[in-house]
Amino acid sequence: MYSVRVANELRKRLEAAVYPDLGAMMEGYAQAAAQRGRQEFRQQLDFSAESIDGLDEILVLVSESPELDLEFEVRLWGSYLGEVLRRRYAGTWEMTQYPGASPASVSPAGGVAAPAVEVRGSRVFPLIKVYRRLTIGDEEDVRAFFGMVTERLGKPAQVN
Repeated sequence: MYSVRVANELRKRLEAAVYPDLGAMMEGYAQAAAQRGRQEFRQQLDFSAESIDGLDEILVLVSESPELDLEFEVRLWGSYLGEVLRRRYAGTWEMTQYPGASPASVSPAGGVAAPAVEVRGSRVFPLIKVYRRLTIGDEEDVRAFFGMVTERLGKPAQVN
């Protein structure tokens, strides 16, 4: 069940934190998403490919809240999705222009740079995907997106 109070407290805590770089900030948000997923939504968000199902279920519940803080929820859950991909493929976070974005475009980036995960020369925009899932609905299924991305990127990175 979506709790506005919990979301507001978490947003204040995360926004007050000081992060040394974009990667650290995104990881901090992703860790908070995993904790909130367990506590508030009873989903095991453990940064595995299997946890994407739980993430999508959470996004359905979040999108149904009439008091949704869209910008915060996009940042929180998009960071989690991005961290799953970053860890799986040993990628990096970067700020970059969303392809085709313009100031009039309908995106959380508003035509400016957005956080992306760079993997093997490809860029994935998890926050944009979460924004679309929360605002458009079922046709923007995060599971299908994750499947498409992992099919295109191939085998996970070998981490010793």
